[in-house]
Amino acid sequence: MSESKVYVTTPLLPDINAFYAHVNDIWDSKWLTNMGQKHNELEEAIKVELKVPHCSLFNNGTIALLTAIRAFDFPFGSEIITTPFTFAATPHCISWNGCKPVFCDIEPDTMTINADKIEEYITPNTVAIIAVHVYGFPCNIEKIQKIADKYNLKVIYDAAHAFSTEINGVGIGNFGDITMFSFHATKLFNTIEGGCLTYKNPDLIKKIYNLRNFGIKNEEIVEDIGINGKMNEFQAAMGLENLKIYKYEQERRKKVKAIYDDKLSKIKGIRIPKMPSGVSNSYQYYPIVIEDNYPKTRDEIYEMFKSENIFTRKYFYPACHDYDCYKNDLSVKLSNLSVTDDLKNKVLCLPFYGTLEKDTIHHICNKLGV
Repeated sequence: MSESKVYVTTPLLPDINAFYAHVNDIWDSKWLTNMGQKHNELEEAIKVELKVPHCSLFNNGTIALLTAIRAFDFPFGSEIITTPFTFAATPHCISWNGCKPVFCDIEPDTMTINADKIEEYITPNTVAIIAVHVYGFPCNIEKIQKIADKYNLKVIYDAAHAFSTEINGVGIGNFGDITMFSFHATKLFNTIEGGCLTYKNPDLIKKIYNLRNFGIKNEEIVEDIGINGKMNEFQAAMGLENLKIYKYEQERRKKVKAIYDDKLSKIKGIRIPKMPSGVSNSYQYYPIVIEDNYPKTRDEIYEMFKSENIFTRKYFYPACHDYDCYKNDLSVKLSNLSVTDDLKNKVLCLPFYGTLEKDTIHHICNKLGV
């Protein structure tokens, strides 16, 4: 391999002149933020793209998720059941809202929260379930909703990895009470930083709008304890252009995945997680599972590639329940998380983006044993 670095992903960038055209518009308008023309145009476009009735843009996905939880005014100290196999932002948003994350184990195949175990964790203090569509694999939405209906719980989905994912033709942002999408630079579709909330209940439109803008109702009334979650015009401009090309990027990633699948499926000890039937792939990441019968450990493979300037990612290691801030907090309930504890040491995300050269893909596969 050359000395050039190969990262796990690379940001999708539009034609720079097309972006500059938006910048010129912004300069002429002198409207840089606070729900300007570009912001409103992108909000409507995202709503159409994700096939959802309502969409609210944010400056990043974490602020969006914070706001989603805040929108329901849960009592301080409430418990929210979630997965430990996710990015830190998911449980952190629960804690920042004065609630307690309760970690439930995951399914071995999709690596999403195990819906069959959720009821074990429900107490009188439970108010919600925050489930994550890990790597774009959808949670068991039907079982989760049945449990939520039975116990009168809210359901919030973290779909940071699932932009454009559909289940039997239905946009994934239609399930539960609120869904959060991340538009960070590492995501398939990006607005540099950014995110959004999608939801069906029209009563949430005004609530989320105000929370996103410091809780301000009008020039004289601040009716809620809000936050600054507004997406600026430059982020929105990037989104408007990337929205035009992300499907092309998906098609290129589909071809990359086909090469990986063909080569790696022949190697004993490497498992390629399969997308469930009827689910479209967001092509956000390419995870593999290094099983016990493979001659090297996941960490040995990670270090091997790193020595060659190929940067894979151990998503998600450590798991959230391993963080000092949670394992040392006696109020955070920890129980049997055996599947998570197993997979956190076995999953590796390989470089995955449309411009990844075939020679590099073959080299990665050859190093893994093809």
